[in-house]
Amino acid sequence: MLSLPNILKINAISSGATGLLLVLFSNFFASLFGVDQVSPFIGVGIFLVLFAAFVLFAAFQKPLNKGQVTLIIWLDRIWVIGSIIAVALLTSHISMIGTVLIAGVALWVAAMAVLQSKGLRLTGSY
Repeated sequence: MLSLPNILKINAISSGATGLLLVLFSNFFASLFGVDQVSPFIGVGIFLVLFAAFVLFAAFQKPLNKGQVTLIIWLDRIWVIGSIIAVALLTSHISMIGTVLIAGVALWVAAMAVLQSKGLRLTGSY
């Protein structure tokens, strides 16, 4: 199994890359989702870049800060719950590919939360 710091780094890289893509290509994603507004993509992208910076900072703490890692896990869980709500409320307003992308990202984030939770338990800090 990957170490907790490495799982956090993977989370940071994937979150940061997604955030940058959403900000830099917001028009493309709006089109892909079948919507006109780009501001939700830019807002989510900015949040993800900031989140990624925090996760990367937490990943390099020695020793790892249990409170920071716990917060990251909870933010990931909230993301998954928000994604489920978004899919339920937006399915009739966005494209099928948009729905699939939201669900796919939610599955990835759920995997990050599970791996980080297991990693935290294995460190004896949870």
